[in-house]
Amino acid sequence: MPSSALPDELWRRILELGVHSRDLTFKDLCCLSITSVRFRRLSSDDDLWSHLLSSDFSVDRCRSPLLSSKSLYKCRFERDREKKLAAQRRALLRKESQIAEHLERVKELASRLAEEQDRMRATLAELSSLSKIRQASVALNVWQPEVVRGRHKQIVEQNVVPVESRVRAMEMELKLCRQQICGFERAYKEEKQRFDIARKELKSLKYHPFGLNESTSGVKGESEANIRRNKRRRCSKDQDTGKS
Repeated sequence: MPSSALPDELWRRILELGVHSRDLTFKDLCCLSITSVRFRRLSSDDDLWSHLLSSDFSVDRCRSPLLSSKSLYKCRFERDREKKLAAQRRALLRKESQIAEHLERVKELASRLAEEQDRMRATLAELSSLSKIRQASVALNVWQPEVVRGRHKQIVEQNVVPVESRVRAMEMELKLCRQQICGFERAYKEEKQRFDIARKELKSLKYHPFGLNESTSGVKGESEANIRRNKRRRCSKDQDTGKS
């Protein structure tokens, strides 16, 4: 049986049951309204939109001589959408601020890590120098040619501080550098992970997780569809005129 054979009363009852059971949403009504003049009239029933207004926004329908329930629904929908957009913008700003903080911390840790690595290299170089002095000091107690002995003696005499105490100090310094580097590397890795996670979260926020990228086709789609339909009609008329 074609839909046109059903009386308006039956269609009203079907739409009413669909809306009350939440099987039909505002989008469904708007899509239905662009199918024909008859369904446009049936889907614009004030009682249907009044129920949607109370169920979707928990707002009781206040009778207004100026606005229909559908118009009120549209106003409330757009106001609710603007609130969500504002909340999303605030969330984006907070996340961008977090990313900037993480990036600054990552740069700081990288700089301190580089400084500590330079310090460790300098300590290793000094330990190597002290090792040569220690070897030269030991070599003085062993017979050797006078030229070699003089060179070793010169190396030892240039050293003012006792070698052993300096070696112990440098070894402690090297141990401390390694501990610092290990701590900085761990902190850098953790902060870099936080930075990467924050960037992914920002990307997800920009993809509109609140469904804000959906068009307000529910309420606006009807007028947009009418515009497209009128364009098609004008094109058809222009083509018919050209043929004649």
